[in-house]
Amino acid sequence: MRVLIVESDPWLGRLWQRQLERFCAVVHLARSQDQAVAILAREPVGVIVLDLDIDRDRDGGSALAVADYASYRRPAARVVFVTDTTVFSDGSIFQHMPNACAFLPARARPEDLAAVVEHYGAMA
Repeated sequence: MRVLIVESDPWLGRLWQRQLERFCAVVHLARSQDQAVAILAREPVGVIVLDLDIDRDRDGGSALAVADYASYRRPAARVVFVTDTTVFSDGSIFQHMPNACAFLPARARPEDLAAVVEHYGAMA
């Protein structure tokens, strides 16, 4: 299973990365839109863990732009969105992003996130 994590908080990104590597996943970690797009351009990825709140104030870019690019470049990749806000809490993310498969709070336990990623990774 090949996973891309897009998370601007390095501590949280590494925490998720370590948890997913326990499931024998090959995990790439990006902290911005530019890094994520570069990885998607060169690496086959089955699941993307994408924080909707990547740090736009520090040129982190747009999470939705990453998901949109992934739907073009890696159409089979599933996107697990995470966030600390109530944006899209109504479930509308699934109407806007055809590759969205899950929506979790960023504070979800790493084990729970890994279980969701493993589930969708097996389908990719």
